[in-house]
Amino acid sequence: VQLQAFGGGLVQAGGSLRLSCAASGLSFSNHVMGWFRQAPGKELEYVAAISGSGDITDYMYAAKGRFTISRDNAKNTVYLQINSLEPEDTAVYYCAAGQGWRNKGEYDYWGQGTLVTVSS
Repeated sequence: VQLQAFGGGLVQAGGSLRLSCAASGLSFSNHVMGWFRQAPGKELEYVAAISGSGDITDYMYAAKGRFTISRDNAKNTVYLQINSLEPEDTAVYYCAAGQGWRNKGEYDYWGQGTLVTVSS
């Protein structure tokens, strides 16, 4: 199983990014897909998750309104659109596959992470 996250980069505050995570080697539509992030010196933090069919989404409180998770099961890819980026969004963003929703311990597979840096 491989999860490959990409789309991070350096962006100015107020800008937008779309992160992608391409999955292979698993039955993609049978897995909840989640996004987590880890800021420098901080613990891994839940951002959002989406059900296998894509009809149910969940967000951490701080992500509501600026973050949108979506998936394309035909492409085995999950996305995280981030708008109105803030310096506090600077982190390595990880995608994960499993059944965990907000519980990182219940995700079976993790991507390598993609770095998002937001300049003020």
